[in-house]
Amino acid sequence: MKYGYARCSTAEQDLTIQVESLTAAGCDVIREEKVSGASLDKRNELKTLLEFLREGDELVVTRIDRLARSLRDLQNIIHILNEKGVTLSATEQPIDTSSSIGKCFIDLLGLFAEFEHRIRYERQMEGIAKAKSAGKYKGRKKSINTRLIKELYEQGKRVSDIAKEVGCSRQSVYRFI
Repeated sequence: MKYGYARCSTAEQDLTIQVESLTAAGCDVIREEKVSGASLDKRNELKTLLEFLREGDELVVTRIDRLARSLRDLQNIIHILNEKGVTLSATEQPIDTSSSIGKCFIDLLGLFAEFEHRIRYERQMEGIAKAKSAGKYKGRKKSINTRLIKELYEQGKRVSDIAKEVGCSRQSVYRFI
């Protein structure tokens, strides 16, 4: 059976082109999610798909960077697929996980996806540093009422009770006090 996986990084982005491509490739089931590919942590649709795949199935993506942004994550996913006897293919790239050349090509694509991600992150950090030095970047506005935390703490309330009342974690309270 063919399973498709479509991913974009933000809720504002559209998956229509990926879904159409996966449908045209003959995917029986297509899982979609709008979450960053920098990590596997919050990618529940991909985790579900990886658990569900069985020997002889095929996982189809449009491009390898839709599957993983780091070489380590890509290699881990490919290892899981190999263990299960599942093949991987991409509609826009010549991917064939059954051959040595195909595996090498996937690793190269993974390297470029990771490189692109790191370059974008470095540019973002440079822009933030420049904005900070110009006094234009102040960071995120505080979401916790620190004055209330201080008052409750001085009243002798427990950290757990303070966290509940303020609506934050105990760690945030400890960090402030």
